[in-house]
Amino acid sequence: MALKLYNTLTRKTQVFKPLQDNTVRLYTCGPTVYNYAHIGNLRTYIFEDILVRTLLYNNFKLKRVMNITDVGHLTADSDNGEEKMELGAKREGKTVWEVADFYTKTFMDDLKKLNILPPDIVCKATDNIKEQIELIHQLEKKGFTYEIPGDGIYYNTIKFKKYGNLAKLDIEGLKAGARVELVEGKKNPTDFALWKFSPKDQKRQMEWPSPWGVGFPGWHIECSAMATKYLGDHFDIHCGGIDHIPVHHTNEIAQIEAVTKKKWVNFWMHGEFLVLEKEKMAKSGDNFITLSVVESKNFDPLDYRYFCLSAHYKSKLNFSWEALEGARNAFKNLKNRIIDFRTDKKIKESGKKEKYQKKFLKCINEDLNMPLALAVMWEMLGDNKLGSNEKLDLLFYFDKVLGLNLEKVKEENVSDEIKNLVEQREQARKNKDWKRSDQIRDELKSKGIILEDTPEGVRWKKA
Repeated sequence: MALKLYNTLTRKTQVFKPLQDNTVRLYTCGPTVYNYAHIGNLRTYIFEDILVRTLLYNNFKLKRVMNITDVGHLTADSDNGEEKMELGAKREGKTVWEVADFYTKTFMDDLKKLNILPPDIVCKATDNIKEQIELIHQLEKKGFTYEIPGDGIYYNTIKFKKYGNLAKLDIEGLKAGARVELVEGKKNPTDFALWKFSPKDQKRQMEWPSPWGVGFPGWHIECSAMATKYLGDHFDIHCGGIDHIPVHHTNEIAQIEAVTKKKWVNFWMHGEFLVLEKEKMAKSGDNFITLSVVESKNFDPLDYRYFCLSAHYKSKLNFSWEALEGARNAFKNLKNRIIDFRTDKKIKESGKKEKYQKKFLKCINEDLNMPLALAVMWEMLGDNKLGSNEKLDLLFYFDKVLGLNLEKVKEENVSDEIKNLVEQREQARKNKDWKRSDQIRDELKSKGIILEDTPEGVRWKKA
């Protein structure tokens, strides 16, 4: 069954085939480590993890690279905002290097909590300055650059005829300030910084010598240089958030294809925003919600992962605590089913497992349609012709893509006191002492334990 993916470059869903043999080369834009990642950012990494897991599920081999932006990302796309890493250092009274190390570690911890598979290569912008300078030098030799004195080296976008193809930009219709604020000295509204000069009146914490002067690289040149270094000048898939399309990814393409004169990436894929009260989540204002905030409200990070699976990656996802509570309840129901299945000793072979495997594969291979994949999972769980052993096998099979750690689900431990009360209640029920049985049930409820009487016996769960 062919894997089909939506390609932002062509605006079509296309059959995916890797360029070389059976190995997929994939680049995913990583975080700018000047602050915590918020859950909107993390939705993008969950989408990319689903892509990775689906590729592996389809028996492709994978080489995945993710960058860490620890220099060069300005607060505005206008190339005249404050550099985010220096801003973070001022905010926290630390060195830029300390800020970068702390937020990189926190981000990687978040990925682990969300059961996101780690990339094969994680590369830092500050470890690849030489490659970035070399790429700018190549652009200079081919006539794509110019200097704004006292500011930096800029890319002349009018010289790259295909500029804006990814975003379908109307270049001629753009006026100064229509997309970004026009820096004094820019030749075109879409031109962007390749190398920014350090201010003459101050020394930055992060700066390097270059043929053009002491300074630091632009944000866009980092990803172009690192992706090409590790994946080559023509690879399979490049991912990121939808906000990267009009500027960051458009500029990445312009930088590489101006040098190589050939197509750089076959498939461009982008995840939509997580929205809170009709606004996208951002690192400013009241809607900056981190994974630690989610945990502080007694949600498991995998509750949030389950919540993200409920919407297609190309659709906006409306976040509310009530919606997350609904996802947690559904996920808890799923985990309780697994516990029940494990206590069922009856082995049953219906011969229907392959049917659900095919239905699940069809959903994920139709551009990662996780809402439909979840629907198939719940349909399977409601099929009374399947045995508990078959349902467990299918759940663990599906979880290779869902990534919910279902095989690790186990009955929660309780104290001996709780176990004794459950046993006393069972004895009271056998003796038909319903009054005592109800008293124990109420006592357990007051201790946070809910009992469920089933044909297979009593089940309990924490409230």
